[in-house]
Amino acid sequence: MSRARALLGHPFWQALLALAVAYLLITVGIAYLPPLMGIRSAPVPKTVVVQYMAFVVVGILLHVSSDETRWRRFREPLHTALVDPDKRWVRAAMLIMLPLVFGVAVYAQTRPQVDAPAQLRSIHPAPPSQITFRGKPMLLAGLENPLRSRGNMAEHLRTGHRVYYQNCVACHGDRMDGQGQFAHGFSPTPASFEDNGTIAQLTESYVFWRIAKGGPGLPREGAPWNSAMPVWESYLTEDEIWAVVLYLYAQTGWKPRRMEAGLEEHKNPPSKKLPATGPTPPTSTGEKKGDTP
Repeated sequence: MSRARALLGHPFWQALLALAVAYLLITVGIAYLPPLMGIRSAPVPKTVVVQYMAFVVVGILLHVSSDETRWRRFREPLHTALVDPDKRWVRAAMLIMLPLVFGVAVYAQTRPQVDAPAQLRSIHPAPPSQITFRGKPMLLAGLENPLRSRGNMAEHLRTGHRVYYQNCVACHGDRMDGQGQFAHGFSPTPASFEDNGTIAQLTESYVFWRIAKGGPGLPREGAPWNSAMPVWESYLTEDEIWAVVLYLYAQTGWKPRRMEAGLEEHKNPPSKKLPATGPTPPTSTGEKKGDTP
């Protein structure tokens, strides 16, 4: 017991113990302790483990070298193992073990992998043919935006303008470029509707589905996709979602893809774009952006 107490009181063995505890906390603690408290977690990537352990090593070295007496005691075991004549067996063991350890590590990193390749994530996964919206069945295949043939277009766009600036602008941005004030906190960042790879390639029913069901509604082929998009059907009515879909297309200048239309019919925006800075919405989808004040 006194021998163990003496070892634990030595700076060198204290440093080794601190390294071991830190490694267990980083690799095991972060991955397995949170689930015991009901918090979702995941294994820590190797690159993160290496980075954190480097911080721990630097901190330990700073601590043991901050006092001359402690630093001298810390170096004693190393000096004894590398210099003393009666510790030749230690040096011989190190000469054999260190190359073996590094060789095994290099082999593990470079050996051919037989695991199946990771499944590629689909950025725009195929939507289901049918969904339920607040308990009501809705067939998505071939579904058109009902507001385009019902009511007053200017009123629909005003509704979409209100919905966007009340709920969407903080993430998707005032210019609809995915650079809202909270965008930097998400990975991946919110979608940029200015990009011709987003709503310009999609039908309005697809956009409705993504807004209504949010990140939790993505199918498995969309994983891993840590989308922070809320399930907006819990907060918005069906007409409000259709109205904000109209507003997105009106403000960006893109035309929604139609099931029977080719790419060239919808991918070219008007030459002049209206800045999405909260202007009065255009009175019809036929007007070019920039015609409004």
